[in-house]
Amino acid sequence: GMGWTLLGAGLLLALYTLLRHGLRRSPPLRDRPELRGRTAIVTGGSSGIGAATALELARCGARVVLATRNAPRGEAAARRIRTETGNAEVLFMQLDLASLRSVRAFASAFLRQEPHLHLLINNAGVSVGGTTEDGFSLPFQVNHLGHFLLTQLLLERLQSCAPSRVVIVASRAHCAGRLRPNTLGRPPSGLFSAFQDYCDSKLANVLHARELATRLQGTQVTCYAVHPGFVNTELFRHTPLWLKPLFLPLAWLFFLDAAEGAQTSLHCATQEGLERFSGRYFADCRLQEPWPPARDDRLARALWEASERLVGLGGPGENPSP
Repeated sequence: GMGWTLLGAGLLLALYTLLRHGLRRSPPLRDRPELRGRTAIVTGGSSGIGAATALELARCGARVVLATRNAPRGEAAARRIRTETGNAEVLFMQLDLASLRSVRAFASAFLRQEPHLHLLINNAGVSVGGTTEDGFSLPFQVNHLGHFLLTQLLLERLQSCAPSRVVIVASRAHCAGRLRPNTLGRPPSGLFSAFQDYCDSKLANVLHARELATRLQGTQVTCYAVHPGFVNTELFRHTPLWLKPLFLPLAWLFFLDAAEGAQTSLHCATQEGLERFSGRYFADCRLQEPWPPARDDRLARALWEASERLVGLGGPGENPSP
């Protein structure tokens, strides 16, 4: 009866405390880098890790563009960050990664309005969803294809402002990703298709960084893939309703606050001396080896070529070649 319940609760709490402090070594607080005169874009910057990343970049003095879909939320987040940091140079620009047309519109508006770009933080992500107006699975387009197109359209500006960096928010979930370049962007079938789709998009993120680095050698534009930490745990978001009660304690256990989740993105965006690790994968603010498929250079190249085709790049004059 009650005794067992209390004992169980006590054990859970002890386990929680142990794991929370054992698993989660917070990175040491470092001196804030000086980013005055630098311009950053953070996609999905109105909430979660994106907002925490934008807030910290603004604290360092950067001009920060929150590139996000929902205008009222984007404007509110920009206002909140301006107030909290005293940095007036934080603005919202609309970007819907689920629409390649919107990605193009955002890129041309940005290039018209903003003379500089030093940091592109491809942070936005979704874990489930249907099909986009472009006919791709929503997670694959938002997490990979939309960001792929965005990065290509902004590459010349990043190069003219070099040294500059691209940070791609991936996930440890890339370990379960499977990519077949000929069926790219089509939702997988099967019971756990939503989870599979998400994992595939995250493998694409790690491979995107790898191939981008290869193509950018000698340009002083570097790029990094990061695992942000399980903020609000990805596993939890995909759980069928009837399983949620079992996952609640786990979700609570692995819940990271957004500021902690932003640490690795910020590390890769601002830490000095990371240039030689361009194309590599970071977690817990440290260089880590991703899973073997994420180190497959042939797959990385095939993914790149298929992505170019799917977003309509690679034609003459359109694709900024490094």
